[in-house]
Amino acid sequence: MVYRVFVEKKKELANEAKALYSDVVNFLGIKGLSEIRIINRYDAENITEELFNYAKSTVFSEPQLDIVTSSIDTDGYVSFAVEFLPGQYDQRADSASQCIQIISQGERPLIRTAKVYLIKGNLTDNDIVNIKKYVINPVESREASLELPETLKINYDIPEDIKILDGFIKLDENGLKDFIKQFGLAMDIDDIKFCQNYFKSENRNPTFTEIRVIDTYWSDHCRHTTFLTTIDSVEFEDDLLKKAYFEYIETRKQLNRTKPVCLMDIATLAVKHLRKNGELDKLDESEEINACTVKITVEVDGEKQPWLLLFKNETHNHPTEIEPFGGAATCIGGAIRDPLSGRSYVYAAMRVTGAGDPTVSVDKTLEGKL
Repeated sequence: MVYRVFVEKKKELANEAKALYSDVVNFLGIKGLSEIRIINRYDAENITEELFNYAKSTVFSEPQLDIVTSSIDTDGYVSFAVEFLPGQYDQRADSASQCIQIISQGERPLIRTAKVYLIKGNLTDNDIVNIKKYVINPVESREASLELPETLKINYDIPEDIKILDGFIKLDENGLKDFIKQFGLAMDIDDIKFCQNYFKSENRNPTFTEIRVIDTYWSDHCRHTTFLTTIDSVEFEDDLLKKAYFEYIETRKQLNRTKPVCLMDIATLAVKHLRKNGELDKLDESEEINACTVKITVEVDGEKQPWLLLFKNETHNHPTEIEPFGGAATCIGGAIRDPLSGRSYVYAAMRVTGAGDPTVSVDKTLEGKL
């Protein structure tokens, strides 16, 4: 049997709903919106009714902060629910499931969650479509049914035959461009040509799975295609940038640097130069190119102690990088994650972002931007 409970922050504490209301009115420009409510929905299976009722106030909610109900009144509201795509990690559901198992000391129940949105106002059908588009990231989530399912178990059909992409190795350039569009690949035309040449050497067409895996691991997140792209021709309109770039080129010569010029090399060359000149004698060296540890002495209550100072650089946006699917802890997220994993205390972080004005309405931003 599947049990269901709805958990909503008390009105005074509904900060997530307030933030979304502000985004919809200011970024989407939907001025007719009067109210938004966000309710967390929990479905549970393989659990006794007694344990489920106990978990309502101990796992699914905090009584002093939340309103817990077995149903919601949608009268006067436009309502829809959003859930993760099958296969996506649902941290809320997994945490709830683990907590209930700790309580029961028995089998782990099956938990599935969704967010229910209740919106009200003088809204057109197009307004509702735009709100849904804003809150549903199709890379990781989808609109969910509002009905209670008979079971939470998902049966996956295992294909007996793996799909072969017949004709791939015979595609011309226009065919390859259409292939990229058809499958929504992250690769560009040069990337897909490289793949095609490989499979030509194998004298076979790739499987659908192979192309998807290659595309994921060839993405900018995994392979740093942007930062490792060779820079072979540069023109400057700014004299200061031109001066800095040629200082970089001169420094490469001093270091006998033979690797291609790229953004990653530009970003990391200064430290290599300082190290060669003996100005980083306390630097721990490793194969990492975006992290370092510096040995320092810190005075604590009059006592000098040996400490390690950790630095971490990250690239990409956080958390909107869409490869691998579902995002990754990059940028500030990764810069904080890695020192924490090194058992350090993170006390400062800085994000340097090159972007347009983040306060402009969504309809004026790049098409397809998450």
